[in-house]
Amino acid sequence: MEKKINIIINIGKYTLEGVLESEKAPKTCAAFLNILPFQNQLIHARWSGESTWIPMGEYDMGVGPENTTSYPSKGDVLFYPKGKSETEILIVYGSAVFSSKVGMLAGNHFLTITKSEDLFKIGNEILWYGAKDIKFQVSL
Repeated sequence: MEKKINIIINIGKYTLEGVLESEKAPKTCAAFLNILPFQNQLIHARWSGESTWIPMGEYDMGVGPENTTSYPSKGDVLFYPKGKSETEILIVYGSAVFSSKVGMLAGNHFLTITKSEDLFKIGNEILWYGAKDIKFQVSL
């Protein structure tokens, strides 16, 4: 059994905690660790229900599909390597089906938010008031 790697996620004024799914998505987790600390903007998803996303355009982390799902749960964080749609990170805060303008997608579930009491509130704030800054970093 591998040691769990904890991740701190700052979204606006909120701080969430998560754990990498290193056993289920080892390549995605390793690639993600290589880009930390990672900062961007988090916006509301257009087609994926109660979720937010980080559009990453043509960015390539060098990983393919692993531990994929189209039906993520609250607190799941997915990485979608470019393919039918652009590269993105999806953060689910409620009910969601992962999709885009080209149809259903399957993303790599690589991170699970474990301290998530503010997650639904964050998602609704982004829906009604717009983008928030987001930063991922390893918990020391």
